[in-house]
Amino acid sequence: MIERYIQAVNIEAPGMETPAETRERLKGRFPSGTARRMTQLGMLIGSVLGGLEPADGDAVVYASAFGESRALESFLESFPGASPTLFQTSIHPSGVQQGLIGRQRSVSELFPFVGAGCGVGHALLTAMLSPVERVLFCGGEERGTWLRELGVASEKTFAFGVEFGRSRKSGTLARVAVLTDAGNTQKLSLVDWFKVLEGRRSYDGPLMPGSKLQFVWENP
Repeated sequence: MIERYIQAVNIEAPGMETPAETRERLKGRFPSGTARRMTQLGMLIGSVLGGLEPADGDAVVYASAFGESRALESFLESFPGASPTLFQTSIHPSGVQQGLIGRQRSVSELFPFVGAGCGVGHALLTAMLSPVERVLFCGGEERGTWLRELGVASEKTFAFGVEFGRSRKSGTLARVAVLTDAGNTQKLSLVDWFKVLEGRRSYDGPLMPGSKLQFVWENP
């Protein structure tokens, strides 16, 4: 069994907010001129990480099933008069890199996981196995438009940032444990992980094939 403790949780759940609306709402949290070059997910990740104050000795683990798919949609929708600005946005670094650069933060280690497989399980295990004292686990999605019909874009826009510690402290929010479960063949999706954080509800169930997750809120 691997066990860690959550000290802080930040979430962004903007619902049907468009990238332009997100940019207008969050632009004041970044240096002047930075937000206009960021994707929606980059701004959301930057927002949740900003409240956690990443430091030089921290490790950051990032998870997203689809990454900046909305930015790619916007660029493709600009044809036949392809937009150079939208092209630049579509090939930007990942949301977490944008968030860290936009806030001019450096960390000791960065582990990005992008894909619709067992990304949540692999990212969570990486965060919990890290030898550093403070690990920030973050991630999220941008709600897609026409790519949703092809199954390669998210149905929902959201972002989360979680601070993991190796020991229980005063004010600890939750206990998280990963256990072996040889009979499990299911996986926890990023959306379902976000629901656990957003709803402050405990969870005892599949994480990925061969393992299960126990998530108990101590101070919801």
